Amino acid sequence: MVEEMANDKVEKTSELQWGLLCRGEFSQVNGIILQKKVCDCWDKIWNFQAKPDDLLIASYPKAGTTWTQEIVDLIQNDGDIEKSRRAPIQLRQPFLECIKMTKIFAGIDEANMMPSPRTLKTHLPVQLLPPSFWEENCKIIYVARNPKDNLVSYYHFQRMNKLLPDPGSWDEYFETVLAGNVVWGSWFDHVKGWWKKKDSHPILYIFYEDIMKDPKCEIRKIMEFLGKNLKEDVLDKIVYNTSFDIMKKNPMTNYLNEITMNHNLSPFLRKGIIGDWKKQFTEAQNKQFNECYEKNMADTSLSFCMEP
Repeated sequence: MVEEMANDKVEKTSELQWGLLCRGEFSQVNGIILQKKVCDCWDKIWNFQAKPDDLLIASYPKAGTTWTQEIVDLIQNDGDIEKSRRAPIQLRQPFLECIKMTKIFAGIDEANMMPSPRTLKTHLPVQLLPPSFWEENCKIIYVARNPKDNLVSYYHFQRMNKLLPDPGSWDEYFETVLAGNVVWGSWFDHVKGWWKKKDSHPILYIFYEDIMKDPKCEIRKIMEFLGKNLKEDVLDKIVYNTSFDIMKKNPMTNYLNEITMNHNLSPFLRKGIIGDWKKQFTEAQNKQFNECYEKNMADTSLSFCMEP
């Protein structure tokens, strides 16, 4: 009961603080929309010095990033649950272009203070990644999600996160997405850019839908990419502890105490399913999106599963 009351107090305080926040300002770097504070100090990100033993987890927003981060952390810690609950995920694996209320570049500063080996996170498109990652030949895991579910999830994330632009209505947001006028840029350009880069760099490109359908198989792929060799029972333990329901209850992964996020509007970990887009897209929007998808994906071998 005491814990429930404490959590209730945190939620009410966060809601009050959230109500006092204003949506941030935004600008562009090489045509990609980012927070203005990021753009104003872009040199600090661009000149970030990666190290050879850094691991980078990259993705388009709401594509399964936190899921992949937790899987990686548990693999690195040999399935030790207590070690992986030592701190919130955003402190364990700094978000390079992260902006916080009290700091200009919290993610960069946290990364620079972290001892090696480091695991880092980014949503930057491939062309904006600091060049030191390529120069040091760092391992990168890129996770991609089918565009329809990805964009529905991103819409609800923008509704609840005041660090991002107000998305407006779903109909308004849908047109914004098709125009590519969203933070971190076009989904099409993002997934295709990283897909192409994997041919010349050590990038493990994985898919949200594959993890959903066979988590143990995909976790094993990540384990092997990281050069680890864990026993089957440890892999089973990781599968269980990175399931949606467990992560949703885990205060180290659910971002419940982030005051910029209003979980009453939409939880950070919302549904975690394939095909939720069918409840959001109208028939006309689905047809329009399919036409846009075929046009934009005609020049790539990359393909996605949009059905459960």
